[in-house]
Amino acid sequence: MSDQKTVILASGNQGKLRELQAVLSDLGVKLLPQSEFDVSDVAETGLSFVENALIKARHACQETGLPSIADDSGLEVDALGGEPGIYSARYAGSHGASADADNNARLLAELEQVPESERTARFQCVIVYMRHAKDPTPLICQGSWEGRILFAEQGENGFGYDPLFYVPEHDCSSAQLDPDLKNSLSHRGQALKQLLECWNSHP
Repeated sequence: MSDQKTVILASGNQGKLRELQAVLSDLGVKLLPQSEFDVSDVAETGLSFVENALIKARHACQETGLPSIADDSGLEVDALGGEPGIYSARYAGSHGASADADNNARLLAELEQVPESERTARFQCVIVYMRHAKDPTPLICQGSWEGRILFAEQGENGFGYDPLFYVPEHDCSSAQLDPDLKNSLSHRGQALKQLLECWNSHP
């Protein structure tokens, strides 16, 4: 890929934008949110993280004529049979940054009677890169991050479920980690690492 290539992020999530920009800027990639092109969110009608990421990336390509990156990620809680899963961002019914508090409150309520030993969970992330809307070989990268759900929120960094996601290796929540450390450990960081490894062989 050439230097200063513009790529569209098929999301308006500012947290995701910051995390992805921090990694991709080293490659000379100018990552812009789809909102700068007046591209609205597309309905996520897939039944998996992969399907939804492809839907979002293809929509951004179609609307802008530029390559795009889409991330679909979520939290799987074992005691809830894998929920909230693909519905993580709208678990409490609403969507967007303002929904974080409601989503976390619902998760705590659902797990109220679940003991610490059974609160195992993981973040899952699928990142898709499409060169154009009809790209027959999009890059699909996946990462997961194991942990468990706390009984109360801890920390101010991150977004989404980060204040409730306990990271055993560092004895703190995801929201208490330094952002650079979080990026190196997280599900999104792992998926991005795969993306970067494939980047140069996918012109």
